[in-house]
Amino acid sequence: MAVIGFITLPSCMSEISHPGQRLLSLDFFRGSIMVLLALEAAGLYENLYDATGSRIWTQFFHHPWNGLRFWDLIQPGFMFIAGTAMAFSLNKQWTQGKTWNQSFVKMLKRCGWLFFWGVLDYAVRPHGLSFELWDVLTQLSFTLLVAFLIFNWSVYAQLAFSIGLLLLTEVLYRYTNIPGFDQPFTDQHNFGNYMDLVLMNKINGGGWVAINCIPTAAHTIWGALAGKLLMRETGPAMKIRTLLIAGIVGLIVGYAMDWTVTPIIKRIATSSFTIASGGWCLVALAACYWWIDVRDHRKYLKFFTIVGMNPIFIYLFFEIVGNRWFNEYVGAITNGLMEMIFVPEHLMLIITSLVIFALEWGLCYFLYSKRIFFRL
Repeated sequence: MAVIGFITLPSCMSEISHPGQRLLSLDFFRGSIMVLLALEAAGLYENLYDATGSRIWTQFFHHPWNGLRFWDLIQPGFMFIAGTAMAFSLNKQWTQGKTWNQSFVKMLKRCGWLFFWGVLDYAVRPHGLSFELWDVLTQLSFTLLVAFLIFNWSVYAQLAFSIGLLLLTEVLYRYTNIPGFDQPFTDQHNFGNYMDLVLMNKINGGGWVAINCIPTAAHTIWGALAGKLLMRETGPAMKIRTLLIAGIVGLIVGYAMDWTVTPIIKRIATSSFTIASGGWCLVALAACYWWIDVRDHRKYLKFFTIVGMNPIFIYLFFEIVGNRWFNEYVGAITNGLMEMIFVPEHLMLIITSLVIFALEWGLCYFLYSKRIFFRL
């Protein structure tokens, strides 16, 4: 199985130098996202919040509606870095002599598998099978395909297309005026909720909508453009400056929209949210590239990159196996042992979360040491 955000595709050859070059900052970016997701799946943030009550840990939960927390940036980062890696992978394919048609068939297969695993992740419920389109892999299958199809357009054409996706989202939410779903930024009464009824005959109680894939395709497009920039035959200073300027513009525009015309709402991926979170992604990539690839700080990267080398595998493991069996099984052992020595409950649950994560990291390390990498 392929890395979730690291399915890569061809780029404009005239813009690319050092086709074999590997940027460790991209491996770190991907790996850090997977580590954060694994810790969340192990229940660490919830247990830390319950134990301390500190507002710091609320940053590791999605904002309930209008606002932006750190955890709201994980999925945008996931989709953004998928586009960045796509640029490197596509360039590699083309330098090896593959045609656009061959790359297109390969991308169709990858997106098909991503869609399949995304649907399967949500399919098995206590009451039976379910068809749902809210999983990040399902969303990514769409955003990657869109980013691939316009990959060889000019920078300005791709930017215009991505802005067009955000404008389309604004129009759909504001002007479709479907009875009962004509409140653009109200949970359970917006156009995204209506489309979920059309597609799945159900509405997500948490406010998530399947058509988030339309605006968030911009994240993958912008990630692909960032990948092209990083492969250009220019100095690192120019690359960092371009990423930072683009990121700061995104932050200013996104937050300005939140204060004026369109609220930042991650659960329906409003245009202001997409732009602001995209700005944070660009700034984060610039910082990682500067610190790791330019300043050559490489200590402790392996801890993150080991997890990032098998991202789809570990994601499906903690989403399917972990949530349905592994976490509870490990917890029964660790909690039982700690109860025997009278460990306080909150501390016991935190330790159990760390043990679950350590075992999952160890599984990734085993695969890494044996050079076993699951790919689509």
